Amino acid sequence: MHGRLLSMLLKEFRQLAADWPIVLILLWGFFGAVYLSGHAGAVDLNNYPVVVLDLSHSNESRELVSRLRAPYFKIVRMVHSDREVVETLDAAGASLAVIIPPGFARDVQESRGRFQVISDGTQAQMAILAAAYIAQIAGQYGIELLERRIGSSADQLASLPQVDARVRIEFNPSINVAWFSSLFELFNMITMTSLLLTAAALVREKEHGTLEQLLVSPLRPAELFAAKIIPTVIVVLLLSPLSLYAIVHGVHGTPLRGSILLFYVVTILYVFSIASLGLTLAVIARNLPQAMMLMFLTLWPMMFLSGAMSPPESMMPWMQYLSLLSPMRYYIDLGFQVLFKGNGLAYVWHDVLGILVLGSGLFAFAVWRFRRLL
Repeated sequence: MHGRLLSMLLKEFRQLAADWPIVLILLWGFFGAVYLSGHAGAVDLNNYPVVVLDLSHSNESRELVSRLRAPYFKIVRMVHSDREVVETLDAAGASLAVIIPPGFARDVQESRGRFQVISDGTQAQMAILAAAYIAQIAGQYGIELLERRIGSSADQLASLPQVDARVRIEFNPSINVAWFSSLFELFNMITMTSLLLTAAALVREKEHGTLEQLLVSPLRPAELFAAKIIPTVIVVLLLSPLSLYAIVHGVHGTPLRGSILLFYVVTILYVFSIASLGLTLAVIARNLPQAMMLMFLTLWPMMFLSGAMSPPESMMPWMQYLSLLSPMRYYIDLGFQVLFKGNGLAYVWHDVLGILVLGSGLFAFAVWRFRRLL
């Protein structure tokens, strides 16, 4: 058995080394894509373009406009009519419009100052962030106006009712989006690699007509599948630590607080699970394009249900139950728990169990499906 398996493994590695497109995809995925995700994938508000219509032309309105400054906002145009505001937003010249009414200064003195904000909701997440920053700016401006009115007496300020929220952000105090996005992209690359390599390896045998030769050899289906999965595990274990330390930790500065050994022991189980899914898709597909379509048809729902983009608790109940069938949900949770938070096995044992159960079930299903086709 060991001799047969070793011969198949050497064959798989020779084929992989000779397949330059796959090699380039692997290098780009683990290094290029992970690097770009930390820069291009940021969702911070930065120089958000603003058009301003100031109908008040007062000191109060000019002070309010002066607060719309970098790094969050950038005033790209000062206009003089509602029509210009509409034209600027329609032409994508700005994403936010601030309209200050003529009586703004008088209203401020009468404690009822108001201004209008029109936001482009095409990019919903940025629009929500911009609205939150505008509300914060308006609130701070109102507090400063109140302080000026009552004077600078500390006793008077202390007697005013107020609520002070002391916010502390654990694990990522500076809210560096690159820490999250680069690590999440690495998990995605591990998943995609595990699917791609195993599916491509088995479908290649179909397309070249060598699968029939393997079927009449002494190899059992389980040995054949193991020969397709083990190279994938080895490739992931070689490339992902390089990406983790060189790009995620080295370039983006993401702290690695937990046990790397625990993470990669579970990664072996996870790659085994996803590779088994890839073999199942390869058994169903007739050629590589079909396998790729099935792979993306499976990968995207897994990604959206993984809990990385939105917590499982915020999903609909039936989606929460459906996500339990995805190994990616357990792996994403485990990866952030171990690497980002520094938690140990006592906190992630249920994730390890989920990956192990699903991986065993997927491998058994792939072998059963393959034997049925035979």
